[in-house]
Amino acid sequence: MPEIAIVLVEPLYEGNVGFTARVMKNFGFERLILVDPCPLGDDAAARASHARDVLENARICSLEEVYRESDFVVATTGEVSRSVCTPMRMPYYEPAEVREMVREIDGTVAVLFGRENWGLANAELKRSNVICTIPTSEKYPILNLSHAVGIVCYELAGLPRGTYRLASPLEMESLYRRIDAFLDAIDHPDFKRENTMILIRRILGRTMLTSREVSTLHGLLRRTEWHIEKKKKK
Repeated sequence: MPEIAIVLVEPLYEGNVGFTARVMKNFGFERLILVDPCPLGDDAAARASHARDVLENARICSLEEVYRESDFVVATTGEVSRSVCTPMRMPYYEPAEVREMVREIDGTVAVLFGRENWGLANAELKRSNVICTIPTSEKYPILNLSHAVGIVCYELAGLPRGTYRLASPLEMESLYRRIDAFLDAIDHPDFKRENTMILIRRILGRTMLTSREVSTLHGLLRRTEWHIEKKKKK
């Protein structure tokens, strides 16, 4: 089954980290990753209760390491875009929909949760494969961090074993670089470049490409570039 990692990005309150460990263990998850966390002490341990092992075994690392080592990255956010013209937080999916996306992955799936006061930054969302949001009441949409983790863990619990491995993060980054170079070959306008690449990452990220599929796309782009150069020389 997918190896799910719950990633807290710069959590502000140790109590929330402890509660997160507790709710993770409630649903059978043990891999907790902390990115630049607040100091953790007695309050975190007390809130973790019988999940102190999850808290004590939590890995502290950089977000760059998370992106590099994960096969699929889900970024959670309470703030979503309402128009496809602003693709940074669009399209977005509910936790149950994310479950169906990742259920057959035989690899690491990292689920990012942002800071309690302002969530994840655009730069952090940009590199994710999909955006996940929890449907809440418009009257009071803000969830406690550990509550949000609990809802996502509930949806992802008990997934069947995966049947294939995805293309690695290095393979995907190589493909994105190839596509970026292809945009030069077709004279894609510079002012559209950033949004175009964000959309391409969103599209390809949620398709969960295999290594063979990535190789095929490289080949198609290479062949297209060859034809473009051939026509330019005529």
